Amino acid sequence: MGADVKPLRTAAEAALIARFQAAANSLPGDSATGRRRTEAFDRFEKTGLPTRRIEEFHYTDLRALLRDAPEPAARPDAAVAATVLAHNAAFPAPLAIPSLDFVNGYLVSQPPAIAGVDIVALDAALAAGDALTGRIGALELAQDNPMLALNTAFMAEGAIVRVSKEAGDAGLQLRFANAADAPFSSAPRVLVIVDDGASLDLIETHAGASGLAYQVNAVVEIIAGDGARVNHTRINAEGDAAQAVSTLSVSLGADVRFSSFGLTTGPAMSRHQIFLGCAGEGADITIGGATMLRGRQFADTTLTLDHAVPNCNSRELFKTVLDDESTGVFQGKIIVRQHAQKTDGRMMSAALLLAENATMNNKPELEIFADDVQCAHGATCGQLDDDLLFYLMARGLPRKQAEALMVEAFLGEPLEFVAREDVRDNLVALVEGWLAARG
Repeated sequence: MGADVKPLRTAAEAALIARFQAAANSLPGDSATGRRRTEAFDRFEKTGLPTRRIEEFHYTDLRALLRDAPEPAARPDAAVAATVLAHNAAFPAPLAIPSLDFVNGYLVSQPPAIAGVDIVALDAALAAGDALTGRIGALELAQDNPMLALNTAFMAEGAIVRVSKEAGDAGLQLRFANAADAPFSSAPRVLVIVDDGASLDLIETHAGASGLAYQVNAVVEIIAGDGARVNHTRINAEGDAAQAVSTLSVSLGADVRFSSFGLTTGPAMSRHQIFLGCAGEGADITIGGATMLRGRQFADTTLTLDHAVPNCNSRELFKTVLDDESTGVFQGKIIVRQHAQKTDGRMMSAALLLAENATMNNKPELEIFADDVQCAHGATCGQLDDDLLFYLMARGLPRKQAEALMVEAFLGEPLEFVAREDVRDNLVALVEGWLAARG
């Protein structure tokens, strides 16, 4: 007689299972949303926290890294929220752009009415059965990801944003700030819908208090209609003891111009997942990133880009700077489907190691099922050029200043992906601040 074999659960997995069983009936949404939550949690429970046995997590064993599952944070009152936002700003210089503000995962403030932009809190939309909630999780490419499934199971806090053509060249910030007296967890979810022909600059910032071991599993979804233009910038400056998993899920219509850039500096452990699917012909895509690590920080950027239709172009460039005993991971996969002829996709990852004990894991991939395409990928790891370093020092620059100039030059190319000058200036200031702290 055979016996059912039950997988061993870690303390974190057991806590998450118990939490979902206790909270499932009280989470906002109708019966259809409830079924979606249950299906998502079943997908997560089947695998548990992902381990190295799952190829996409080969370098990032979340079951080993996430040893516990702190209770979700309580909703902060207005005074606490204002204090947290004031002390946990990711950008050195504030932007004159309307913002949605989140504290410990909760939406705490919205901007005044913006012409052509509709915003609704996610919990209210789920409770009211808003039709737009049916577009959450629409990208099939990301369906099997266990961390996205976990967020779907618990989704309650967040927002739905819809931008119409009447908004003109709209700009919006998503500001996430985290701080508390004890460790906590959060799982915010934001859906951004950019209608046909609409335009949006979306700036997403994550910041948090140092010395606090909190956990974040955040999801931002972007659905861009035909002819839309979206410039997306993301900054991960979470606290130095934080563990942050984030997912960017993007679906692009025909003739979309989409650009995304991410800067990572802060948390002890981070994994940023990007899933992008081309649903219409003629899309033009640029995705870039810069990661700066020190101490024993660990950062993973994993990208999957699905060219499912013909005549789309994509460029991906990621650069990582590693100091001390830090570890970086880049996994990038470009998929070209059988009918996606005339695809042009090129991906590059480059790492600069500033210390002997730093580690970089690069894994670029191409899966091509069409024959009339132009695709390429590459990866490099290296140290600062000794000859160039000597040249700068011979002209009077101290070693650390000479190294800083070389690092800034190394990171300059992906920074050019950022179209807004005020945002780019802030990013340069963050790079300079990181280099100054190193010196």
